[in-house]
Amino acid sequence: QVQLVESGGGLVQPGGSLRLSCIVSGRTFRRYGMAWFRQAPGKERGFVAGLSWSGGTTNYADSVKGRFTISRDNAKNTVYLQMNNLKPEDTAVYYCAADLAALPVVPTQAGPYNYWGQGTQVTVSS
Repeated sequence: QVQLVESGGGLVQPGGSLRLSCIVSGRTFRRYGMAWFRQAPGKERGFVAGLSWSGGTTNYADSVKGRFTISRDNAKNTVYLQMNNLKPEDTAVYYCAADLAALPVVPTQAGPYNYWGQGTQVTVSS
């Protein structure tokens, strides 16, 4: 069983920064593709950023390009989402997701991701 636990959410002012972390259980974390999704009230869950299992391929939603960076530390079984220049429209619950198929690409749909975390709230407000 693979478990994902997110942390690092909170309240931040517009223009501020946060770093989300997601710790993943499982012996073969280095073979997991990882991604972050988010869901705002009244909206569907949407793709934010993803990283292939090799780390060689990344993908970002247009709305976060240049502001967010996804990275991974295989020694710590952790994936990060560095969020800079946050905007009120970034307010949402952020979910970490794992793809165990070791795909060479980064899926932007939720379907290919096998396991999900419980989510962490990010609120951007003055």
